[in-house]
Amino acid sequence: MIENEKKSVFSKTIVLVLVALFCCALWGSATPAIKTGYKLLEVEGVASIMLFAGMRFTLAGIFTVIIFSIARRKLLYPKLENIPRVLTVSAFQTVIQYIFFYLGLAYTTGVKGTVTSGSGAFFAVIIASLIFRQEKLTVKKVLACVIGFVGIVVINFNGLTLTDDPMDILGVVFVLLSTISSSFSSVLIKRYSKYEDPVTMSGYQFIIGGIFMVIVGLVFGGKVTLDSFSGVMVLVYLALLSALAYSLWGLLLKYNPVSRVTVFNFMTPVFGVLLTMLFLPGENSAVAPWNLGITLVLVCTGIFLLNYKPKTKE
Repeated sequence: MIENEKKSVFSKTIVLVLVALFCCALWGSATPAIKTGYKLLEVEGVASIMLFAGMRFTLAGIFTVIIFSIARRKLLYPKLENIPRVLTVSAFQTVIQYIFFYLGLAYTTGVKGTVTSGSGAFFAVIIASLIFRQEKLTVKKVLACVIGFVGIVVINFNGLTLTDDPMDILGVVFVLLSTISSSFSSVLIKRYSKYEDPVTMSGYQFIIGGIFMVIVGLVFGGKVTLDSFSGVMVLVYLALLSALAYSLWGLLLKYNPVSRVTVFNFMTPVFGVLLTMLFLPGENSAVAPWNLGITLVLVCTGIFLLNYKPKTKE
């Protein structure tokens, strides 16, 4: 068993904040990158979306294993008894989460997708506290999550409209299911990191989940055109950001309470909306400066509230 409570640089508040924000910025950039990849690589239809996602995560897993094996000067591989744990994480973190996420983005806008995914931190706190009993559910935690989610709604207020389009509604539901699956994966990573290195677990769960999605995509006739250099570079970028972000996130979860880490998920939609506006300007209206300012205040307040610990006298 790997000792989970020993001191680590990842348990320091400043490191937690910087690394978590870096991961959220990477994840936020995934939304416009995915939609750009769809266009450049001519990804059309459910089967092709599954194939595209599978290629991304298979590459992400390979990158994770190679990069961190070189960094640690030894080949990373999971212990035999931990393979069921890796498979479980793969099911929630890659297969279920991203099947629904990619399908959701295909049917709804990036803005609505980011609003829906903003509920992830709240689900993670609920799951960690009430289902897995990893920590106590307190008023402060719930309040921090509510404040953060309100901030996400504020920044998207101009881009949200009620709709009668059943496909648009279906897309939002798919993203919500993806978010719940992601929340489960965060709690599972925290739990399983007692037994297996989170970086190793991240790399191999990506490979397993990615290969599964590639097979599903090919069986149902999916096709991804790789004759665009720009498109291939987008695919490589998506793989690299997943490899880096999830490995670092796993280390944060290993050495910190789930709620203290996942509250930063509220920053992912903020980055996502801003980067979607920058790279996909035709998909949503501009965010007003007041909206952006209020959002940052609310999100930062939620993060501060959950991470602040008053000094106690010895």
